[in-house]
Amino acid sequence: MRASSSLYQLPGSRLFVHHAASIPPMVSNSLLWFRKGLRIHDNPALEHARKDATHLYPVFILDPHFLEPDPTDFSPGSARAGLNRIQFLLESLVDLDSSLRKLGSRLLVFRGEPVEVLFRLLKEWGVKKLCFEYDTEPYYQAMDDRVKDHASALGMEVFSPVSHTLFNPVKIIEKNGGAPPLSYQSFLKIAGKPSPPLSTTISWLPPIGNVEDLEILGIPTIKELGYGDIRQDEFSPFRGGESEALKRLREALNDEEWVASFEKPKGNPSLFLKPATTVLSPYLKFGCLSSRYFYQCLQDVYKKVKRHTLPPVSLAGQLLWREFFYTVAYGTPNFDKMKGNRICKQIPWNDDDELLAAWREARTGYPWIDAIMVQLQRWGWMHHLARHSVACFLTRGDLFIHWEKGRDVFERLLIDSDWAINNGNWLWLSCSSFFYQYNRIYSPISFGKKYDPNGNYIRHFVPVLKDMPKEYIYEPWTAPLTVQTKANCIIGRDYPHPVVAHDSASKECKMKIAEAYELNRKMNGLVSEEDLKGLRRKFEEDQHQVSKSRRQKQKLIS
Repeated sequence: MRASSSLYQLPGSRLFVHHAASIPPMVSNSLLWFRKGLRIHDNPALEHARKDATHLYPVFILDPHFLEPDPTDFSPGSARAGLNRIQFLLESLVDLDSSLRKLGSRLLVFRGEPVEVLFRLLKEWGVKKLCFEYDTEPYYQAMDDRVKDHASALGMEVFSPVSHTLFNPVKIIEKNGGAPPLSYQSFLKIAGKPSPPLSTTISWLPPIGNVEDLEILGIPTIKELGYGDIRQDEFSPFRGGESEALKRLREALNDEEWVASFEKPKGNPSLFLKPATTVLSPYLKFGCLSSRYFYQCLQDVYKKVKRHTLPPVSLAGQLLWREFFYTVAYGTPNFDKMKGNRICKQIPWNDDDELLAAWREARTGYPWIDAIMVQLQRWGWMHHLARHSVACFLTRGDLFIHWEKGRDVFERLLIDSDWAINNGNWLWLSCSSFFYQYNRIYSPISFGKKYDPNGNYIRHFVPVLKDMPKEYIYEPWTAPLTVQTKANCIIGRDYPHPVVAHDSASKECKMKIAEAYELNRKMNGLVSEEDLKGLRRKFEEDQHQVSKSRRQKQKLIS
């Protein structure tokens, strides 16, 4: 791995530096503010913070916005994160603290509104250089503007490099004439090659200065954060932290043939003890693993093998999908909403809390769907094709529920929940943006069966069905009562009937999507709330007529 020629300003990074005339060449106190980027390797903010520093203060602030307990939500956790993701974060902080201690430092943990805490620390420690990783999420953008303005007014140097992604979304958008590229291929043409990771090996860090006047927390446990009554029997098997990330990366890269032949559409979503993918997404989300280092390692493997898959289906292609969604998300106002989102189809989705709850709580009556949702609840992770299955089922496939509702559930429960990627995938899978082939639906019956005909995945995550014969395990409601009795699973008592009939529900969804697309075309994308209400009334009237017709047929038969 070669060193970057511009070690402290990465190519394409956004660098904010403010110098006061009175600052001497030797900067005495630096503060490194960790948010994501929870790692030592390839961390340009860390590298710059330690340069010329007499004292370096590595800080993490526990933000109530993400961590305040919310006992009213549907699962234990905060208003925005389930316990699995909070636990993953805490494990990552413990690992980061351990790595810092080996370098003669440690992680200083505080709790409170981040900007207020940060302003107090900058003053208390006489900080002259503030370093933190650039973040594209709207929440951090607003926060960082306040921080940079405050630091600038104090004559402080601020270094905020782009290192969470391979590319700087700002630069990509500038190259594209001020708008984000809206297709993967157009993104690739503009992006080019990413800059290499830093090759510097850190063997020491400046010591921490006097912190005795401040109350510094230890890294808390789940219970110490206020989640006293934990109603979660099982936590994710994937442990957080840079050490675990690098270990998983090494294990994946050791199988060079697997890396070279990886092809996303051919993965097996039913494998769970040893998933058919790297499971590196949560480590990328928290920055425990550098995306640039991961990309460089993949290129090293590709150079050694005779042939390998290419983007978009290769492992490197998956990293580039991440970049694509980050760029579009950054450059699209209201990217996380249907309304006011210029790239999102306006569709009058159903508002059915009972169906939403049945999907969220794994009681749709479709074992493949329910098993995936149980894995999500317990582990905070499932294979990408499993995510596709349940997202399609909720939206355009069967239930016609708003993609924002499903997005909220994923945002809360996934350990790798990432604002740009989560929203981008839900836009895609609901056929609201990027992908428009709404007739291609994941069957809640046949899709899982082709990977796992015996139903082992279902038997593990929905144990009430563990004794159901494989002939019926994907459609247990079709099993004769004698079979159900022998399997100790009576449908309607031990396991629910399907909430909808897939064949008729999917046909109805296709019809609704087609009419919504036509409305969007006719209105040139400028669909009003009244337009949506009108189409929703039409759907309700059509449904009423269908129900009336069915009742009349039943009377004739009887």
